[in-house]
Amino acid sequence: MKKTLAVLILSVHTISAQNMAQKLDQATKDLMDSSGAVSSGLSFYVTDENGTLIYEYQGNKGLSTASTQKIFTAGAALETLGKNFTYKTTAGYSGNLSSGTLNGDFIISSNGDPTLGSWRYDAYKPDNFKKKLIEALKSSGITKISGNLVIDDSYFDHQTIPGGWPWDDLGNYYGAGVWGINWRENQFDININGTEFKGFSYPLENVKWLNDLKAGGNSDQSLIFTAPHSDVALINGTLPAGKTVTVSGSVPDPPLQLGTEAGQWLKESGIEISGKIVTSSQLEMEGKQLPGAAKKIILTYESPTLDKMVYWFLRKSVNMYGETLIKTLGKEKKGNSSFKSGIAYLKEFWKSKGINPNMINFADGSGLSPQNYVAAKAEVQALLYAKKQPWFDAYYDGFPVQDNGMKMKSGTMRDTKSFAGYHTSKDGRKYVFSIIINNYQGSGGAELQKILNVLK
Repeated sequence: MKKTLAVLILSVHTISAQNMAQKLDQATKDLMDSSGAVSSGLSFYVTDENGTLIYEYQGNKGLSTASTQKIFTAGAALETLGKNFTYKTTAGYSGNLSSGTLNGDFIISSNGDPTLGSWRYDAYKPDNFKKKLIEALKSSGITKISGNLVIDDSYFDHQTIPGGWPWDDLGNYYGAGVWGINWRENQFDININGTEFKGFSYPLENVKWLNDLKAGGNSDQSLIFTAPHSDVALINGTLPAGKTVTVSGSVPDPPLQLGTEAGQWLKESGIEISGKIVTSSQLEMEGKQLPGAAKKIILTYESPTLDKMVYWFLRKSVNMYGETLIKTLGKEKKGNSSFKSGIAYLKEFWKSKGINPNMINFADGSGLSPQNYVAAKAEVQALLYAKKQPWFDAYYDGFPVQDNGMKMKSGTMRDTKSFAGYHTSKDGRKYVFSIIINNYQGSGGAELQKILNVLK
């Protein structure tokens, strides 16, 4: 009797899976037969929670993913670094301290903390770091610095932007690069009315503007162009007339920005600096000797734990976090902080988990590069692996709930839309899925959600 019941249950599950596959196939074919998809590529893969295939449409096909690529970076970081991993920023000095005068340089260093001065964490905002730094200076007895205020951004290599990122993206907040010292997530905001600048979220250091904005339209169609270490920024496109709009850009030199702000903090606190405010990159470009590590550390400032960073990385799709993690993985596992090294490690990591390396052609850690090519099957395999790991709760918590009520990471770029995630249907069946479309002429997100709604 028990054997008969087991066979009956298995048969019901099989029939149900077959029915689901038929419904998904019909919805998929309806999309691919539409006029907007005449030149589109689609990769779609669905399994149950145990990895049993439910449906696929070109599941092995590599396509540009946009931000669903982040699921690979987040998983590798949580397992490799640990969910309690923290970044550290230190402040200290070289030389000697005598009667309140520091005869040497004051040095702020970091191992690339992407959250330093971030507004996302209550206890880690800019004023918190300022307070801790001034307290440490006062406790040390420093009242005068005879040397320079040095912002040591040398922990990572000099390349701050992954190769392959479009020029249109670099100056906008989502195209912020990665330095050995990051500050305020390397982002600034401008309030603009029509074409007139009304104010910045904070004074932006050493940047001159070229303004080609036009007033027109009903939405923000502006673009900011900045380049690493450049002192010229361009903004163009259109903004609505008659109302103030906030536009966000990427800081061209975050270490220098932090240095300028820190110098002002010291001045306000009555601490005199005889030398200059300078970054280690500037010193190197000027052919001057780098200060080396501080001999005396007076402050060690830790970031939030990695699980909290991964939450925002996935929930708000913060590209800069992904590229920082790539550099950190390269530095930690290969002794080389280049993007190339970190991306190679990312591919090796997922290959070791059973994913065909030909299905994970990574170009960065965030998905912003159109040179990423990943198959939907590979994304599902990564999601299935994550589900079995002790860090899964931290991973899963970051997945946002989309407009259709499904918990899944989305990806959006020009002519690219993707979703990857987990869903429990009304009848209790648990699905793991990924769907990616390229070159669809229309609302790709709405069309993909129509297909995924079948899983409900």
